[in-house]
Amino acid sequence: MTLRFKVVIPARYASTRLPGKPLLDIAGKPMIAHVCEKAQLAGAEEVVVATDDERIVKIVTDLGIRAIMTRPEHQSGTERIAEVAEICAWADEEIIVNLQGDEPLIPPEIIQQLAAILAEQQHAGIATLAAKIVDIEEIFNPNAVKVVLNKDGYALYFSRAPIPWDRDGFAQHSKQSSEKMPYYRHIGMYAYTVAFLKRYCRWESSVLETVESLEQLRILWQGEAIRVKVVDKTPAAGVDTAEDLARVEALIRL
Repeated sequence: MTLRFKVVIPARYASTRLPGKPLLDIAGKPMIAHVCEKAQLAGAEEVVVATDDERIVKIVTDLGIRAIMTRPEHQSGTERIAEVAEICAWADEEIIVNLQGDEPLIPPEIIQQLAAILAEQQHAGIATLAAKIVDIEEIFNPNAVKVVLNKDGYALYFSRAPIPWDRDGFAQHSKQSSEKMPYYRHIGMYAYTVAFLKRYCRWESSVLETVESLEQLRILWQGEAIRVKVVDKTPAAGVDTAEDLARVEALIRL
């Protein structure tokens, strides 16, 4: 059966560190153009940019990509994508991949793998990605979100803390694990069914989500399953700073 999925790219104009980030030039094209190209190369049957700014709408429309103006009060990209699904009247079974507008280096095959892992199972309305942590320091970095999986590849919990806690290994050395089991870093890409998005928008924020500042904990709090695809390595980081922009441009020009 042919894999069918759509990609929605949330792209806000406002950014504390890089105002107008989606429109910044990278190797002769705006960043949002690079991201849209990656979505198309992944085989998405439709690509939509969800934004809050007419300048982004114009650039995207000129590229032949559909752009939709969404409400400014959304608290997350998931909520913004749910609005797009409602506007487009997509069917409940449709699969949507959430691709951030500041990820111009994302490998297209990763996008496709994420859509496929959701399509191949029946227990979850959402799937996401993780990669094995190879640097022990990353386990203790609160900016690196860790995820613990069950035997079937579904998420048990996400945290900024070092989980699971290796009682014996960490007791002997504060940053040395016995490697009894692998540690995984969460990669913040999601695929959802439209039916899941409708449920998500009815839920209030949970105490876990608030404490850890991780929106995916709202899903586990509600007792829903999250399927996790473990990829071979963490994709190259997106663009948050001017330094990131220079790094990404250098890589694209290689």
